[in-house]
Amino acid sequence: MKKILIVEDDTNIGNLLRELLTHHNYIPVQAFSGTEALLYLQSGGYDLILLDLMLPGKTGYEVLADIRKNSVTPVIALTAVVDKDSVVSLLKAGANDYITKPFDNAELLARIEVQLRSSTSKQQLLSFREITLDTERFDGFIGDNSLGLSKREYEILKLLMENPSKVFTKNNLYESVWRDEFLGDDNTINVHISKIRSKIAKFVDGEYIQTVWGIGFKMSDKN
Repeated sequence: MKKILIVEDDTNIGNLLRELLTHHNYIPVQAFSGTEALLYLQSGGYDLILLDLMLPGKTGYEVLADIRKNSVTPVIALTAVVDKDSVVSLLKAGANDYITKPFDNAELLARIEVQLRSSTSKQQLLSFREITLDTERFDGFIGDNSLGLSKREYEILKLLMENPSKVFTKNNLYESVWRDEFLGDDNTINVHISKIRSKIAKFVDGEYIQTVWGIGFKMSDKN
């Protein structure tokens, strides 16, 4: 089931979207401001974002700019603006699609399906430097060499590679991969990161997962 973040400050519209998505077997999560949305997105795991442009505080455009710093998650903008220049500006800012309010439910669902299908196709192979992740085979490769990743190792590496410039805290990684509360004193993340590094080091030199001291981990672009 695909997880969709609804960023909409209008409670009535937000609730309507939540019910519509639930009815069609999506997992909706509601955020009522741009700041709240960005907090949710820190943990990753969303397949698509429905983003209202007229938000209190941070505007939808500002939220979109922040999203695109670290993520390629598909974004469908919800907007009352229909003039050509505004639409062009919106798409250039990083939106994958848009739909105007008031929207037709069937059209919105069709646009969501198109974006999710496109995103799934693009994500079958995910690359970073010499590493390629095959999201159908759930394994990583360097050249023709399989890394032999466990399920958790694969999920950690996939999350890091999907957001290569983002620093993930142990809390982020644990809650996203194990889908459980992080207790703060668990060495599980360190052990799994160490195993991933060892498997990569069998086939290629250099740092691939960087420790950001006092914060967490990110992909390293240093050879």
